[in-house]
Amino acid sequence: MKEDLTNPIFEKRGYIQVYTGDGKGKTTASLGLTMRALGRGWNVLIVLFAKGGDHYGELYSFRELSPKLAEHLTITQAGLDRIVYSDNITDLDRIEIAKGWDFVKEVAQTGKYQLIVLDEANIAMDLGLINVNDMKNFLLSKPDELEIVLTGRNAPQEIVDIAHLVSRIIPVKHYWNIGVSAREGIEF
Repeated sequence: MKEDLTNPIFEKRGYIQVYTGDGKGKTTASLGLTMRALGRGWNVLIVLFAKGGDHYGELYSFRELSPKLAEHLTITQAGLDRIVYSDNITDLDRIEIAKGWDFVKEVAQTGKYQLIVLDEANIAMDLGLINVNDMKNFLLSKPDELEIVLTGRNAPQEIVDIAHLVSRIIPVKHYWNIGVSAREGIEF
């Protein structure tokens, strides 16, 4: 039987979104969604996996939100003050990401948030820092009204299969290929 999407129940339902691929814009898309949700009075949690530090432009912007919007936003970093790659993972990375992941699993069940953004969670799974089956079980047992967004390259197929929306961002052309470094205000 086909679901009646005009039924008001679907307005309250939370879906699973995945932004993945090698192109630029995965985190940016999730942050745009965050601003839209905040503008509608939603409570939003952003957890940054595999991307630490507080020097990102979006963090500066979020710190300057109006008090009315800021009271609806929580940002948690589940990592060290650096970006984690396959060749620089340490035991401390594993500990910090595990603590952040445990926090997400606990807070998701409280009903406090309507949107949770798991930034770079796909990378954390790809690097073995979050167990894919654990993530899959978490997503399948999330509260029905909770929207969850996962960003990062290399989204596992098991997660893509259960997601309701998947955007694969593919680079067609990028100025990095001609030697342009990451630019403050654009890439971070």
